[in-house]
Amino acid sequence: MNLDALVIVLTAGLLATACGVLGSFLVLRRQALMSDAVSHAVLPGIVLVFLLTGSRAALPTVLGATLVGVACVLGFEALRRTGLVRADAAIALTFPALFSLGVIGVSKFASGAHLDLDTAIYGEITFAPLRTLAVAGLDVPRSLLVTGLAAVLTLLLVVVVLWRPLQASTLDPQFGEIAGLRGQLAQRVLLVASTAVAVVAFDSVGAILVVAFFVVPAAAAHLLATRLATMLILAVAVGWASAVTGHWAAVHYDTSISGTIGLATVVCFVLARLLAPRRGLLWRAWRRQVGADRFTARWYDV
Repeated sequence: MNLDALVIVLTAGLLATACGVLGSFLVLRRQALMSDAVSHAVLPGIVLVFLLTGSRAALPTVLGATLVGVACVLGFEALRRTGLVRADAAIALTFPALFSLGVIGVSKFASGAHLDLDTAIYGEITFAPLRTLAVAGLDVPRSLLVTGLAAVLTLLLVVVVLWRPLQASTLDPQFGEIAGLRGQLAQRVLLVASTAVAVVAFDSVGAILVVAFFVVPAAAAHLLATRLATMLILAVAVGWASAVTGHWAAVHYDTSISGTIGLATVVCFVLARLLAPRRGLLWRAWRRQVGADRFTARWYDV
């Protein structure tokens, strides 16, 4: 594996670490599509930055998109807490409004600037080794720094700072509130952190991998694990395995790296759905067959 390939795999693996940890809580809370919603809702922030600065530079654009993404998440949370709609409906009501506002802004104020999500924020992991920053006299891939920082901060936030409140509010919200663990505050911090990781990663690796890593590894780990800590570890492991195998397959078959890594996560989920102990389809079929054989044996014994 050459240096460029190593950078791509490490970038994808570090992103899988951050998304796998956060995505596990989102999947358990039935908010898995939050990352996809944010990818549409950030367009007004991009338009606003362009109107204020007249520039499509990466850093201001990402900051503006992050702010609007956080506003989207807070609006979703406020709507969900009213109890009038469920969490999935609250997501579906919040992000189309912001995305529509962004579309109006593009058509009204920035129609001649070719300003859209593809040109303004969506990145591509294939170019990760080419975009570098000078650090201590060395040219370091920017995407590697961004995803590495996101992974470290996510682990510190979830595992060190918010582990007990998140665990309680996710598995037993009523107990979390009675015990005074500030589950609602932990929920908001989780959503804001997920938004920040998603928006920053869009510019670094592209939207396909962000959405895939937030949802699919966590869903596969949910089939395999019975404990929350084990689920987080398995979600990260599935993400890293998908990064390695997906990159190998993309190079071998000369296809899109992002798309192939995303497809590799789905393959991992399918394998988990088939083979997972107690929840896998083949496991259940085997248990039913064993049960039928034992019943038949007892019947003939009589």
